[in-house]
Amino acid sequence: MYLQKNVKYLLKKYSTTTTGLSKKSGVPQPTLFRWENGQYKEPKISTVEKLASWAGYDANTLINSDLEVIENQKRNEKDGLLDNNVNLTNKLKLDGDLVPVISWVAAGSFTDVHTVLKDTEVLEWLPPMKKAGKNAYGLIVTGTSMLPKFEPGDRIYVNPDFPVFDLKTNDLVIVSCAGDTQATFKRLIIEEGEEKYLEPLNTKWPEQIIKLTEECKLVGKVVGMHREF
Repeated sequence: MYLQKNVKYLLKKYSTTTTGLSKKSGVPQPTLFRWENGQYKEPKISTVEKLASWAGYDANTLINSDLEVIENQKRNEKDGLLDNNVNLTNKLKLDGDLVPVISWVAAGSFTDVHTVLKDTEVLEWLPPMKKAGKNAYGLIVTGTSMLPKFEPGDRIYVNPDFPVFDLKTNDLVIVSCAGDTQATFKRLIIEEGEEKYLEPLNTKWPEQIIKLTEECKLVGKVVGMHREF
């Protein structure tokens, strides 16, 4: 969750205090003070939306994405540059295509992947990874269901063009289910008779086995990870 970091970033960006930011955004000062200091568990979405709207974003972005990274990326794209002033065109020629990081909501869409990648907001870019395929995208891990291998904030590479019949037990997959607002990330278990189940890597996670029903769709195979220290 990036809410605390994003509030600090906005305070720094606009050279203001929580009192000043409260007057600008309409969010109560005590609430901003708690957010700045990480004194919250589940922030009220309607209040987050108020700050997000003022800053030009949606609530999901304010909570789950790094605004400083996003805005730096936008500035670099505007200048035609990326990553330490390396020209994007030259970088693509040398290393392959950079991989866009999108939201879990976008990844959970039943829309064709080409449309998703064309229309969705790119949060940041990851270094190229050939095995992720030409329509590769990245996601930012949230929550602890895939500990210890995947930590919150890790970036994962997703190949949406994988052959479903090639999947096997222990493959890591992205799944979208009807009625859910976003995709989910789990390990795949295939029983005899081709029954499929989803399982978290975290053995302490409450829901250990989830049956993959007809209302769910395998939308991507996780093929790599990017972690910043």
